Amino acid sequence: MTPTPAPQEAAIQPVVWHAWFDGSAAPNPGKIGIGALLVAPDGIRTEKSLPLNRCGCNNEAELHALSLVLDMAEAAGARTLAIRGDSKAVADWIVGTDSTEIEPLATLVTSIRARISAFGNVSICWTPRHKNKEADRLSRRALGLSEAEPARKKGRRRRR
Repeated sequence: MTPTPAPQEAAIQPVVWHAWFDGSAAPNPGKIGIGALLVAPDGIRTEKSLPLNRCGCNNEAELHALSLVLDMAEAAGARTLAIRGDSKAVADWIVGTDSTEIEPLATLVTSIRARISAFGNVSICWTPRHKNKEADRLSRRALGLSEAEPARKKGRRRRR
């Protein structure tokens, strides 16, 4: 009688949490509002919308929003996190494909990178603004702004 091979164990898939962040400055620079959405693997959603009661630029707002989503993920016990935001600059700064020479922003980037290293696995991806609507809504709500984008004028510009 030949022994039957033991069934192979299925590869263990990490439990992935999904997060979206956005920051607003009105005007730019101006008052900062941040928004974050965290979705647990079981689908439970946590939203936060906070005014920072300070002034800054839109990039600073985006970095603070990313920091907020990390706070939320850490508090929830997330280890594997897929983060999306509509700021290409912030995504590039965090993954290291670009950098900023502006000291307050560089300090925030360094702090966020250190915090990310405490998680098991984190991916940060740029996503187009139209795919980041919920986080955008939350950041705009923090400033008391309309949740709808301002209408853009249609048609061609007239040359003078």
